[in-house]
Amino acid sequence: MAKQSPFLFLQNLPPLPHFSPPAWALDEVRHRIVLLLNHILQQESEAGRRLAKQKGRVVLVQWRSLTLKLMATPAGLLDQADVQAKPDLLLTLAEESPFALAQAVLSGNKPPVRIEGDVQLAAEVNWLVDHVRWDLEEDLSRVIGDVSAHALAQAARNAVVVLRQFVDKVAPVASSKAQK
Repeated sequence: MAKQSPFLFLQNLPPLPHFSPPAWALDEVRHRIVLLLNHILQQESEAGRRLAKQKGRVVLVQWRSLTLKLMATPAGLLDQADVQAKPDLLLTLAEESPFALAQAVLSGNKPPVRIEGDVQLAAEVNWLVDHVRWDLEEDLSRVIGDVSAHALAQAARNAVVVLRQFVDKVAPVASSKAQK
């Protein structure tokens, strides 16, 4: 017997009222995202070399009404681009539903993205997405020690495996019920 997702009720909920966070909060989130991305990029030297070749190029990432305009720096890092800067590449996440987006990511798939603009820059961004990974365990070990970080990371890896198995089993059941 196929297991049903305990979250099927979420598919039938009416859309949430439009909530727009204040501009200052969105700006702070964008700053934190840039800091996190640069931290991750610094862990892969080839990423910095490749990104430095794209200095001054602007990528606009969009999902629903949220946007992030990034510019490659000569140091091989990212910075927020000027609001007036014309993007060389536009990446739009095509999946509107945050639940479906989370499901795709938990399944280990890339979410669907519409790409417009410079093909070479798009290829470099794709290389970064495919090859740069955050070594969260290493960062945790600096805070809580090697043994604790390894144990916590292993527990997280096990949880991801279980979640992926659950999503793989539930997704076909949920989609077949939605089609009926």
